[in-house]
Amino acid sequence: MQLIIYCTVALAVSLLVAWSVYPKVLLISIHKNIVDSPNARKLQKMPVPILGGFVVYSGILAALLCVDSLLDIGNLFAIFCIMTIMLFIGLADDITSLSARGRFFIEIIAISILMVNDSSFVIDDFHGLWGVHKIPLYLAVPLTIVAGVGIINAINLIDGVDGLSSGYCIFACVLFALFFYMSGMYVNLILALAVIGGLIPFFMHNVFGKYSKMFIGDAGTLLLGAVMAYFVITVLNIEPVEHNLNVNFGVIPMLLAILAVPVFDTLRVMATRIIKGTSPFNPDKTHLHHMFIRQGFSHIGTTISILFLNTFVVAMWLTAYFTGLSIDVQLYIVTLINITVTVLLYQGVERAVARAAKRSEEVPQGVKLLRATGSKIGVKRGPFLKFMGTWMDRCVKEEERKMLLGEITE
Repeated sequence: MQLIIYCTVALAVSLLVAWSVYPKVLLISIHKNIVDSPNARKLQKMPVPILGGFVVYSGILAALLCVDSLLDIGNLFAIFCIMTIMLFIGLADDITSLSARGRFFIEIIAISILMVNDSSFVIDDFHGLWGVHKIPLYLAVPLTIVAGVGIINAINLIDGVDGLSSGYCIFACVLFALFFYMSGMYVNLILALAVIGGLIPFFMHNVFGKYSKMFIGDAGTLLLGAVMAYFVITVLNIEPVEHNLNVNFGVIPMLLAILAVPVFDTLRVMATRIIKGTSPFNPDKTHLHHMFIRQGFSHIGTTISILFLNTFVVAMWLTAYFTGLSIDVQLYIVTLINITVTVLLYQGVERAVARAAKRSEEVPQGVKLLRATGSKIGVKRGPFLKFMGTWMDRCVKEEERKMLLGEITE
């Protein structure tokens, strides 16, 4: 009963605080001209306020402070400090555009702080994958840094269309919350629910709002990336038997399934850039969400489609686990499906379209089917989307709308 109260408080307080502060943060972003301006590689046509990360952070902070009066959650102090650092580093990047090298250095320091704070916060156990269990510390430390920094940047890089990064993190936190509940890791369960509560108001405005739309910015994606990295490394630290998990429970396959699109799409993009002789950190329009947009999907249609693909990967992992397949086989299945829904899907569609254009032919049936699907998912702003947009925009008064259109478009 107490756990239900703690969970309800975390989710409700985070949601209500984020919902309340959203209009205030929006106006601050407008007054201070903290906006994301359009350019050749971005999809928006007008400048958009970019302080959404502070909305999410406010909700999480309020929720943790409330729950802390009921339950000792001191173990979350270190990750909360890292979230705060990432928030302000991201804000600095939004305003002044930090160098990739400088940002990577700070991210390495952040993961290192977590390891120093908790000596067990390292990826030093493969949980029987390929027969490997414990690995030496001199391998575990760099592996933890690479994994942590990689996850932070993977979350940052999927922030390309409305609702994708926030929608994905809600999806991932729901799965992590279920895992933490089943394994008795209740403090981490509280954090997952606080993140969900903080993200829901932002997601609603970001997807449905017109005047109230705000981007989460690097401040938000770096914060969320830090949380995802913390969850992943924490899960990899558990002993399955101690947490009532089956010995055949594939922790690594499960995490790769949850992180399917962010991780594998990022690896594909970076590998492609390196093959072409460019820096893996040079921004372009080669992410999976760009492909969906090019095929006629709306932003919400792209977000729904990508979340569906990620859900499909998780479902395939669950099927492999419940049918009693070994951890190794679970990993192979998840990896194969991840490559299919990111690398092969992207390359197949892009090459088919390019080949058809070169030969002045119609695109193949598979691409036609994909485009037909896109035309059915949120391309037109129908009655439901109009209603949701009107509801979200109620937080912005008429004079504020004029200010928004006047100040930002100048």
